[in-house]
Amino acid sequence: MTTLSSPVPGLVSVSELAAASVASVSAGPGRKAVISREDIITAALKLLGPHRSVSSLSLREVAREAGIAPNSFYRQFRDVDELAVTLIDRAGESLRQIIGEARRRARREGSVVRSSVEAFMEQLQADDKLLHILLREGSVGSDAFKQAVDRQLNFFEEELRLDLIRLARAGRTGLHEPALTAKAITRLVFAMGATAMDLSPARQREVTEQMVIMVRMIVEGTQAIAASAERPDR
Repeated sequence: MTTLSSPVPGLVSVSELAAASVASVSAGPGRKAVISREDIITAALKLLGPHRSVSSLSLREVAREAGIAPNSFYRQFRDVDELAVTLIDRAGESLRQIIGEARRRARREGSVVRSSVEAFMEQLQADDKLLHILLREGSVGSDAFKQAVDRQLNFFEEELRLDLIRLARAGRTGLHEPALTAKAITRLVFAMGATAMDLSPARQREVTEQMVIMVRMIVEGTQAIAASAERPDR
């Protein structure tokens, strides 16, 4: 019997046809054969609207938006709750990068307080709505989601605390209770941001100006307390 040492040019082998058939069956019509965590995160973000909580997402609708079979979801996430916490963490990391860059730019060009507050408020209009996730889940989400939001707020507070200390040393202004000052500013900004989510752009600008004044009052107040503590008793 004669055997071919190599496939005939232009012909597809039986093994290749079988492999293609298996891939087609596993992927399904209109579904992706390969899926990543990023694909699922992107799909979930598309489903979130101005009044849509992460906790309201279902596995099936996320899978449908991502173009995968529901079972494929479990290859990347344990459940929808794990996806939700990942979205909260992603939102916090993204926002910290944006505001951190605004603070660094302001140290070279102008007011750190105004630049930071404006960068924060601008994210209310951002297409990805990551800030909305933090603001919403911190008040209406499950205990696990609230803990995830609180963890992100703690990160904000620690980064702000270090910045406040650096600024106080550079300006020789003194600083009373840096950690508590950072917490007061962070909680104020996030609380006011939550109330501003559904306001018109004009009203959001008003809130921005109010936030700038309030943050400056906190900073100047803590500087005044520090200066008072350093003065000798008369």
